[in-house]
Amino acid sequence: MATGDGGPAPLRPAPAAAVGGAPRTPRVWSLVGEKAGDNAQVRVVAEALGWPVEERRIAMRERWARGKPFVRASLHHVDLERSGRLEPPWPDLVLTIGRRMSMVALWIRAQSGGRTRIVLLNVPRRRARDFDLIVASAQYRDPRRANVVRLGLPLMRVDPVAVEAAAEAWRSRLAHLPRPITALLVGGPTKPVIFDAAVARQLGAAVSRQVAESGGSLFVSTSRRTPAEVTDALVAALPADTTVYRWRPDAVENPYQALLGLADAFIVTNDSVTMMVEVARLGRPLSVFELPPAPGAWLRTWSARDLRAIPHLLFEQGFATPVGVPARPPAVPPSDDLDRVVARIRALFERPGAVTGANQSGLR
Repeated sequence: MATGDGGPAPLRPAPAAAVGGAPRTPRVWSLVGEKAGDNAQVRVVAEALGWPVEERRIAMRERWARGKPFVRASLHHVDLERSGRLEPPWPDLVLTIGRRMSMVALWIRAQSGGRTRIVLLNVPRRRARDFDLIVASAQYRDPRRANVVRLGLPLMRVDPVAVEAAAEAWRSRLAHLPRPITALLVGGPTKPVIFDAAVARQLGAAVSRQVAESGGSLFVSTSRRTPAEVTDALVAALPADTTVYRWRPDAVENPYQALLGLADAFIVTNDSVTMMVEVARLGRPLSVFELPPAPGAWLRTWSARDLRAIPHLLFEQGFATPVGVPARPPAVPPSDDLDRVVARIRALFERPGAVTGANQSGLR
C-alpha cells in the first residue's frame, strides 16, 4: 500500500494518443467513507456512468473521523490499515465526495504525475480550481466556475429492494401502531444551525401538535449525530406513547429503511439533506422542521452550505411543507440531473487520447 503525503500536482502534460490510436475505457476508482448518504451519491454516479468502477473504502484515523483537516494532497488523516489499497496502476478518474476524500483524491493524482482527473461531489471550501469537475447541489452557495455543474436536489436515490426488505423485516413489529404512522427522522447539530436541548423541545412541541391533528402514532428515529441531551429533551416533549429508536454505534438493527417503506408521513429536521431528499424521492408526505441558523451563518463563503436551500426548493416545487402545514403526497416524485452530470464527466474524456493525457482545466 502506498503511503505518505503528496505535494501539489505537477502541471499536466498535453493529451497524448491512446495505444494503437483507439480510445479505451477510463480506469475509474470511487472513494467512499463512513457516511452512508455521501456514499450513496457517489454510487449513483458510478452506476450511471456505465464504465467499470473500482470502489475503494477509506477509513479515517480517530482524530479525523469528525475533525476537519486542512485540505491538501495527503493521506495523513487516513487509517491505512482499515482502508482499501491505494497503489498503481493509478486511475484515470476518481469519483468522490467531501473534504476528507478530496484529500485522498488529490494525493492519488499527485502519484499519477497529474494524469488522474477528479470529480468531486459537493463544493470544497478551498482549492476549487484543482478539481476537474465539481457537482454542486442547491445547498451550496452559488459558485460561478467553469468546472462546476449546478444541480437542484443532490443525487440521492432510495434503493427500493433494500427498503422493501427492511419493511418486511419490521412489518410485524410496527403492526400494533395506529395508522397513520408519522416517522420523525432526527439529525443533529452542524455549524450552520443550532440544535440543542432548547430547540429539541421546540421540535417536540411542533411535532406533537401536528400528530395530534393527523391522528395515528409517532415513531422517532435518531441518528449518529443526535446528542443524548437532544434526544432526552425531545422525548420529554413528545407524547408518552411515542416509539423512540435511540441510535447506538453497537446497534444490530436500525429502523430507518423500514420506516421509509412503512411510514405514512414524515417529519425531518433540515440539517439532514440525505433524509429530506430520500423521503421526497419516495413521493410521500414530507414536513420539514427548519432549525434556527447559527449566529453569523450568512457571512460564510460561497462554498458554505445554506441548509435553508433544500427545504425551500422542496417547498416551492410542492414536494414538502413546513411543520405545521398539512403535508400531501406530490403528484410525482422529484426528478434529478443525473444525466447532465454523467454527460459532463464523459466530456472530460471525449478528446482524442484524453484517457492517457490530462485535462488542463484544473491547473492552478
